[in-house]
Amino acid sequence: MTTGTSGATRRMLLGAAAAVASTGLVRPARATGATLPAPVALDHALARALEKGNPLIVMVSLEGCPFCRVARDSYLAPLHREGSVAVYQIDMRSAQAVRDFSGSTRSHEDMVRAWRVTIAPTVLFFGAQGKEIVARLEGGYIPDFYGAYLDQRLEQAQKVIKDSRGQPNPIRQTLIQPP
Repeated sequence: MTTGTSGATRRMLLGAAAAVASTGLVRPARATGATLPAPVALDHALARALEKGNPLIVMVSLEGCPFCRVARDSYLAPLHREGSVAVYQIDMRSAQAVRDFSGSTRSHEDMVRAWRVTIAPTVLFFGAQGKEIVARLEGGYIPDFYGAYLDQRLEQAQKVIKDSRGQPNPIRQTLIQPP
């Protein structure tokens, strides 16, 4: 085998992984036609997720992206169907309206720009005040590892939320303390 630059080798490996994924040989929880809902109000979705001790998970996708399809259909849609965590999808080029974490209405495209997302797919994990609480999951990974990376980020995010609940709320303390 002839060795090339690391960039060329990486492209070959990613191309091979995409080819294998598209054959159907590697699709661990494949659900035909799986989709994720587009959020209407991120502020309300976040509040519901945090009540359950979970982050709000948002996948930023791009129409026609094969890596987005694998991430969505094989990993994120099954999480959504279980109902244990809130998972939504925002399209990079969509003009569809969504209410952001502050209550303002913006397009999906504007949200993506505000979050500085440039790679599809990108999975974001939001906690209190709509802040990202763990590292993003960016791009398409080899299918054997994507689920592990996703699980790791979800566990980290849940721990951050759990730990933050143990912290006293300074606003509440101020209101409760006698004058």
